[in-house]
Amino acid sequence: MTSVERSWALSACSQLPSAELAYPFGPATAVFKVRGKMFAAISLSDEPGRLTLKCDPDYADFLIQEFDEITPGYHMNKRHWVTITLEPTMPEDLIEELISDSYDLVTAGLPNQVRHSVENR
Repeated sequence: MTSVERSWALSACSQLPSAELAYPFGPATAVFKVRGKMFAAISLSDEPGRLTLKCDPDYADFLIQEFDEITPGYHMNKRHWVTITLEPTMPEDLIEELISDSYDLVTAGLPNQVRHSVENR
């Protein structure tokens, strides 16, 4: 992937309901949160870039075995997060699916009242 695809990933994350952009790790990493809980981190200063997402552990194991570009989450819980190197070989539809899955996993962990306010937006 090129910086255009990185821009696409940033846009895909920002369009999810109640998504908030923050830079808690400094200007080199865009972090997307929903109600204060991180669902995506995108490196901004390296090429081709990396995208870190929450992932179901069994699916993460499968993805890590299938794709050289997907590794256990960089600086995250290696069982529940994956890092995708944004290479041209990565299917855009898979990345879109993984962004949505990460968002869904994080929102599912929110308290009921908070989750319902996100779902009703």
